[in-house]
Amino acid sequence: MKTFILDVVAASILLTLPYGAACAENQILDEIIVRGQQESPNEESLSINEVRESPARDMGEALKQIEGISYVRKGAIANDVVLRGFQKDNINVLVDGVRLHGACPSRMDPPSFHYDFAEIEQVKVIKGPYDLTNPGGLGGMIDAQTKRPGAGLGGDVNLSYGDWNSINAAGIASYGTDAFDGLLGYAYKYSDVPTSGDGKRLTEIYPATSPSRYTSSAIDSKAYEINTGWGKFAVNPTGNSRSEISYTYQDADHVLYPYLKMDADYDRTHRMNWTYRIRKISALLQDLKLQVYWDTVDHLMDDRLRVTSQTSPRLYSMQTDAKTQVYGVKLNAALAVGPGTLKTGLDYYNRNWDAVNRRAMYLAYRDLAMIPDAAIDNLGMFAEYELLPGSRFSLKGGLRGDLTQAEAHKTNTLVAAGTTRAFADVSANLQLTFTPVKGLDIFTGLARGTRTPDQQELYLDVPVMMPSATSNYWHGNKDLNSTVNHQADLGAKYSTDRFYVNASVFYSDLQDYINFYQIPATFEKSYQNIHATMWGAELGSQIALDDDLFLRGSLSYVEARNESAGRSLSEIPPLRGTVSLRYDTGTYFFEALENLAREQDRVDSGLNETPTAGWATTDIKGGLNYHGISLIVGIANLFDKQYFSHLSYARDPFQSGFKVPENGRNVYVAMGYKF
Repeated sequence: MKTFILDVVAASILLTLPYGAACAENQILDEIIVRGQQESPNEESLSINEVRESPARDMGEALKQIEGISYVRKGAIANDVVLRGFQKDNINVLVDGVRLHGACPSRMDPPSFHYDFAEIEQVKVIKGPYDLTNPGGLGGMIDAQTKRPGAGLGGDVNLSYGDWNSINAAGIASYGTDAFDGLLGYAYKYSDVPTSGDGKRLTEIYPATSPSRYTSSAIDSKAYEINTGWGKFAVNPTGNSRSEISYTYQDADHVLYPYLKMDADYDRTHRMNWTYRIRKISALLQDLKLQVYWDTVDHLMDDRLRVTSQTSPRLYSMQTDAKTQVYGVKLNAALAVGPGTLKTGLDYYNRNWDAVNRRAMYLAYRDLAMIPDAAIDNLGMFAEYELLPGSRFSLKGGLRGDLTQAEAHKTNTLVAAGTTRAFADVSANLQLTFTPVKGLDIFTGLARGTRTPDQQELYLDVPVMMPSATSNYWHGNKDLNSTVNHQADLGAKYSTDRFYVNASVFYSDLQDYINFYQIPATFEKSYQNIHATMWGAELGSQIALDDDLFLRGSLSYVEARNESAGRSLSEIPPLRGTVSLRYDTGTYFFEALENLAREQDRVDSGLNETPTAGWATTDIKGGLNYHGISLIVGIANLFDKQYFSHLSYARDPFQSGFKVPENGRNVYVAMGYKF
């Protein structure tokens, strides 16, 4: 792709030029510099201010601003996060350290769908299996950290409107004293069906002969409507202790998923989290934190908006009623031991998952235990020691052990009620950061990460009456082993008041990687343990030029291979990059951004995965910030490009077989006021 190569070469040259100027007082770009100075080269973060400037509809889409992160698009919203090619349960997606899972077996509702922008202050990302405080996280961790009330009375009101009647409105009120604080928030999201660059709605991707096409009355219906409300209250019994409780309820209705054969009738989400923390207890015990949490998702999907429903005796020919619940407890401590700090903890969680699939069978409906009310119990403990032997070196290492049991509580054609599996896993890492000169950090890490199979991979059962190339029998594999990731990372980060660059490379050797595949010579799809490898690199940089100009650029690349079968892994993002130029005085700004992706021709032939063409799009935006008031006007995909993200293909059982294009030109306006 000639355009991509020329732009990348130009960006690479510009990113290495030693421009210097006094930085303008700019909140967003200053945040990037500050975080660059504080974070390890294998860590990234995204602030809510950066999200507000974008037309992103959920956090999965917003996180694409971070190098190495992509997303799977299934419709107008509910984009699923992909980190360095790892996705689904291979990465941990948390909220304030709380485990959160969606209920849909086809991931209509990924974890990042179940919280709103307005709740979040910052999203922390750890690339690679370097988080020992939580089980899993084979490829990394994403933790959305919610807002905390400030002193006195405060508020935050935001409203954005864009093409396709896209509305995102939110308001927060808070009050804080030295003794207590609290906040209340509400957010509303709505959108009609977006159009792509060819002028067609996302609901019009199907040919006239497809039975999965939308009915005429549904093509122009709303794409989603979501209400979210939350509250947080905390007391500070002493100067060094804090008790905090929070609760969130989300109600999502009529969410369309053109990528799949069904749509969501509703999602009902409850999240509750309580923490009690004491700091500086003694010279030995520096920090003690107890956390108890619970969340649940109730998800109903069916095909009543598709042509397939019109021959059924009811409003739908197939429906899945899925529920998931997670509860857990953590006890973490930090101790001053010798010349360093020892962090240790004990944690437990239970994840229950039940999905009943109902299909029209002649004049009657048949219920199938798709995911047979299965539970996973996990008990783990960790210890991590960080040594600061000198001003130039920082050494950190740790160990984690987990005991896990999976049990099916219902019977289906794959397993009987009471079927159990037990797993014992060990994770560990060693991280060294070397600072040869001020502002330069060189990071190297070696890690062993693990994760157990989930209930879907073990016990899923979706039989069909007459299996065929377009209607596969999809089932789990109750004999799967835990995946083990042996990973090496090397990174370098350099930051000054005017310049920031972060570059990293990684290599993962994955033993017993859980791979989705087509069973040869059959119409069956399932999961298998394979030997796989992944490697990749990221580059991100920012330079302050003269005259209040700022240049930013990024590149990310990952390659993954199924070593057991001698072919590429499926659903791996292509080479991607961005180049942007921003004029910013601190009061007003203007920015032009070029997004680029190369053709992805490394595909899994065993799943009939097809290549995706490369593309380039242009975004522009401008705005002002003055005494707590902000106004932003932007155009995403300025030239109305028709293009597809590669990550829109192989998930079963109900994928439609048609790729969902990215949105066409989107003009949006965002306003905010904070006090």
